[in-house]
Parts: sequence; C-alpha cells; structure tokens
Amino acid sequence: MLTMTATAATTGSLYPVILSGGSGTRLWPLSRAMYPKQFIRFFSGQNATFLGSTLQRLSASEGFEQPTLLCNNDHRFLVKEELERAGIAPRAIILEPVARNTAAAIAVAALSIARDNPAAIMVVMPSDHAITQEARFTEAVRRAAKVAATGRLVLFGIQPNLPETGYGYIRQGAALEGFNGGAFKVDSFYEKPNAKTAESYLAAGNYFWNSGIFVLHARTFIEELGRLEPKILEAARGGLARATDDLGFQRLDRAAFSQSPNVSIDYAVMEKTSAAAMLPIDVGWSDVGSWSSLWDIAPRDKENNYVQGDAVLEDTRNCYVHSERSMVATIGVNNLIIVDTPDALLVADKSRSQDVSKIVAKLRQSNRREQEQHLRNYRPWGYFETLNIGPRFQVKLLHVKPGGKLSMQMHHHRSEHWVVVQGTANVVVGDLDKLLRENESVYIFATQWHRLENPGKVPLEIIEVQIGTYLGEDDIVRTDDVYHRAPEETK
Repeated sequence: MLTMTATAATTGSLYPVILSGGSGTRLWPLSRAMYPKQFIRFFSGQNATFLGSTLQRLSASEGFEQPTLLCNNDHRFLVKEELERAGIAPRAIILEPVARNTAAAIAVAALSIARDNPAAIMVVMPSDHAITQEARFTEAVRRAAKVAATGRLVLFGIQPNLPETGYGYIRQGAALEGFNGGAFKVDSFYEKPNAKTAESYLAAGNYFWNSGIFVLHARTFIEELGRLEPKILEAARGGLARATDDLGFQRLDRAAFSQSPNVSIDYAVMEKTSAAAMLPIDVGWSDVGSWSSLWDIAPRDKENNYVQGDAVLEDTRNCYVHSERSMVATIGVNNLIIVDTPDALLVADKSRSQDVSKIVAKLRQSNRREQEQHLRNYRPWGYFETLNIGPRFQVKLLHVKPGGKLSMQMHHHRSEHWVVVQGTANVVVGDLDKLLRENESVYIFATQWHRLENPGKVPLEIIEVQIGTYLGEDDIVRTDDVYHRAPEETK
C-alpha cells in the first residue's frame, strides 16, 4: 500500500464513473455491436435501459457528483440520448478512440477527476449490470468510500449462490482493522473456473464473484498504476492532455491513447497491488452476461417461462421467449432461449447460453452485418429501418426526431423517392427548398445534393424508396453535418 496516500487521503466527494464500451455479444441477436445491451429494454414495462438505471443509481439527490462516462465513438449519441432521457447533466463524456480495456479507461477518468478534486473517490461501474436493491447498494458504496479513503483500492464481492463458470472469483483474506468485519484484504484472484472448480469454490464459502464494480481513491489509483503499469498511465495522460472538444464530447488523442497496453484493471493493478480490499455485498446484483442470467431476473409465469411479444406456448417450461415481429409457437420444449428479431432468430439450450458469443464470432469472421447492426439503424437525428430490399431497390422508414437534421448529402449510385407519412418535413433538393406535409413527396436523382429536417414538434416519418445499382450505406458524400460525423461513420 502507498503509505503517503493512505495517511493523506480523506473521504472526498464521490464521483460515479460509468464504463459504456461493451458490446454484449452473449445477448445477440438483441445486442449488437452498434446497439449493445446497455441501450436495450429487455423486459415488457422496463422503465429504463441498463445504462439509464446505472445513471440513476448514484444520483445528485443522494449527494453524488455528476457522472463521468467513457464510451466509444460509435455509441456517443446513444449515450447522450440516455442522459437526456434521464435528465442528467454529465460531468464529462469521454470518447475512447480505440478500445484499450478497463485499466486505461479508468486511468483517464482518475486523471480527469483528480485534476478537479485531488481528494475525489471514484465509484467505477459498468453500464450494463442490474442491481435490484438500490438503497443497499448506495449504503455499500458509502462504506466502501471510507475504506478507500485509507488508501485501499476497493472492489465489491458477490456471495455466490451457484457454481457459476462465467464469472471471475476472489478469495477473501483477513479482515481489515477498523471496519467491524465489513471489509477484507484480497487473498487472490481466480479466472473463470470449470464446473468442478466452481463447485469447490461454492462449498468453501470464502470465494466471491468479482462484480467489476470498484471504489477507488483517484490519487491512490493513479500512483499504483504508475508504479505497476507506467505505460498505461503515460498513454492515458497523453490522450487526456491532447483531448479535444466535439459538441460536448471529450475526444482523447488517438496517437497517445493507442500506445496503452490492452489490459483490464484486474490484471494491471488489482491482482498485483497490496492495497486491494473487498467488501462482500448482497444487493441483487447480476452482470446480465447471458440469456440464462437474464432469465434468472425476468418475471416468469407459473411454468417458469418469460414471454415478450406474440407467442403461444404449449407444454413449455423454463424458457425465455422474445419475439419482435413474428408469432412464436412452442410445443413440448424445456430450458430453451428463443429470440426472434426481424433479421435473425436464436434458438439455444439455456445451459449453453454462454456460447452465443461463438455465433457472433462466426458472423464477424464471415463479415455478416447481423453481428453489427439491426435492420433499425440509430442515428443522432433519429433512426431508419429497412422494410424491404431487392436486387436494385430498397424501402426504408426514416424517423426524424423534432429538431433533427440530416447532413447535406449526395449519392453516386442511387436515386431516392421520399413520401411523408407523418409530420412535416423541410427538404432541400438541389435549388428546391420547401415544406412537405403528409402524403406529399419529392424525388431525388443520383448525384443531386439533398437534405432533410424536422422543423416540427412531433416526430417526422418518411417512406424512402431507393433505386440504383448500389444501395450500401457507404454511398454517402456528406457536407455541413451538424453532428460532426466523420465520412466513414455510415455503419
């Protein structure tokens, strides 16, 4: 432990740090690279997404500071929309130019926060976990902050209730003095075990799941990272020092940040430091890392089935059934995951739900878009959804939020026909600038510059018919984009 920090540290303000860089491959086909699980409502009547719930978890009304969020460039407008929906003004939204794992991300947050408040304590949370007992979690965070103020790097351990092979484990060490048996040293860390080893951990009683939630004195973490992994700290410092502002997003410098080793906080610091401490907590935690864990927390009927969407079940038990468009019918099945989306269907044994990521890996290797994007593609102005596609045509629904404005753009290989079906559109096509109302239309030929805007107070919906030799999203030349998107941002 760093004696200087341990003696000098005091319980400073508590700063939530939310890591929103995950892709959630094990919850495919609902979770996709461009729209991962933290932005999805998995249950009927779910009030908030996982990110929305995380934003509300440590609120300003409870005395916490504004949150700092870290995400990648592709998700920045989704994160901003969740903040607006929650009515929360962030301290910062920091964009990672490349993925370098959690150690580098947390280092950037620590450097940024310590610059404002050297006594700050960070509460580092993934954006996609579920916690059912929020008040108990808040109380645990406050207890952990007192431990962190002594120079300890604190993580939360979850008492296992089954021999889970999908989590890392922590072995509890001796109790720390001064905390009434509520905080412990960390004896050792263990990777995801096989089934037999996980059963031995459960029987031993002193092994806990690693929750991935940390309470860290910012200066302590910076000093320990500098001692143990100086290259990570150096890259984080460089990336932050040369960061630029873009519409309120803080863009880390790519050249500097890219120099960081790709290492998790566990490998970089927690498994090496003598300052690691653990607080056992029981707050109804789940990392929602697979369809089986989602079924665990889902409201279920008397046959232990969870159903969302249109489904008819006969002699069916212990299943998770999700349908977004088609009617799903089952007969005489047990322990299945069935997830039907407009462009992909998953049927899996619930015991094999951890293997869904293998399907995603195969899709990625085959360069298939189903691992990356839904038929509904989200944009900062709203979304578009593919309704039909053929050899030389494509039909889309464009949904433009009030005030939303597409870039001025042109296509080399396709013409477009727009028909307004809801709301009012301000369209610019060549020299034409006019308002279109419901049931009015406009034609745009290939190479003609055009723009679409919603000047109204209700959503604008347009049916777009594309005709041409090439209909890919990358056939866009943009200018005057109010969202400052790069030319390659057409996924």
